[in-house]
Amino acid sequence: MSDYPSFKARREFLRFLAASPYVAAAGGLGAFLRLPAVSAQNGAGASADVITEAAAALNVFDFEEAAHRKVAAGHWAYMASGVDDDATLRANREIFKRVQLRPRRLHDATLVDTRVDLFGTVYNSPIFLCPTGGERAFFTDGELAVARAARARGTLQCLSTMTSTPIEDVNKALGRPVWYQLYAPSKWEACEKLLRRVEAAGSTVVLLTVDNTTGRNSETYRRARPKDLSQCASCHTGPGEPPGPVAERAMFKGIDMTGVRAPNPAMDWVFVDQLRKFWRGKLIIKGIDTHEDARMAIEHGFDGILVSNHGGRATETLRSTLEALPEVVGEAGNRIPVFVDGGFRRGTDAFKALALGAKAVGVGRPFLWGLGAFGQAGVDRIIEILQGELKLVMGNCGTRTVADINRSYIATPDWKL
Repeated sequence: MSDYPSFKARREFLRFLAASPYVAAAGGLGAFLRLPAVSAQNGAGASADVITEAAAALNVFDFEEAAHRKVAAGHWAYMASGVDDDATLRANREIFKRVQLRPRRLHDATLVDTRVDLFGTVYNSPIFLCPTGGERAFFTDGELAVARAARARGTLQCLSTMTSTPIEDVNKALGRPVWYQLYAPSKWEACEKLLRRVEAAGSTVVLLTVDNTTGRNSETYRRARPKDLSQCASCHTGPGEPPGPVAERAMFKGIDMTGVRAPNPAMDWVFVDQLRKFWRGKLIIKGIDTHEDARMAIEHGFDGILVSNHGGRATETLRSTLEALPEVVGEAGNRIPVFVDGGFRRGTDAFKALALGAKAVGVGRPFLWGLGAFGQAGVDRIIEILQGELKLVMGNCGTRTVADINRSYIATPDWKL
């Protein structure tokens, strides 16, 4: 990314996030978010300097404006914004400029292998698709389009509790089980029924989200979203219905959600023990950023940790996930794998996280850009670009396999590890 001036106004944050000139050209974030959106089923609204097909993209940032032209303003604002002053969202990107690569030369790079084994399943790369709610907000086929692209590229897909498509349909399109992200309902009976459905669908890995139990202060989103939300019904609940509560989400159909909140604000380690006793598959805790919580997670039986700050959308910590990663990895050691997400946009970004001990790296907004711009073809190209970039940097750094990547391949001059 190129250098950027200091950020004095919230409306500028997307220009930094996307490394794109379009925000500034539109007159700031507010104007950018309110540009006319068009149908996600055609290419109307694209200008000469905006890609009109997925194959034309050279990097993931090329999809950002193409998607913005097609996605409804409210949906775009929700996806693109952070919390408070959006500073944590920016921190997730800024940190990569503080980590340098230390390539090793004269290693045979003719057979670079990016494959990784995650809980017994081999994927084509350690880059996976994070759980994001309501993907039909970005393209008609939503989660199904994402699943088809992930299937074609041998990529891990995670599915949100707030999915707009049932898990059974997504698993069928993917050709294997998704990893299921859980916003735990506040009543155990509802949680149990939800997990039984996940299990019946064939999914054996659950990610328990713990970093957003009391809501968030999404100022940028509230300023930028349209006042009239009457057109949101088609993707929030169903055609012709008004936007509804959590109970009307695809995964809660048939479950009595009367008086139930999801996520559960009262969730604690006692609940974790109950969940661990019930769930027979792999259990990952999502949203851990400290060695203290990592130690607790291991003691309470988690099988993995996902270092995450919800893409800068939960709490304004001002701390990037890449900065939090080393202390969590240090605590976990070789006992359980550590994953990470938050701000990853390049193959070099993923390489740096792998060098710091991450087992795999998640991306969220980039594949939503691809989805919003061109549906399955866009997601497919996003995955292709990121996997290709990772393979290039691995070869140029002298690492033939993901297992070869370690801290000796990076330098952090102003950052004490």
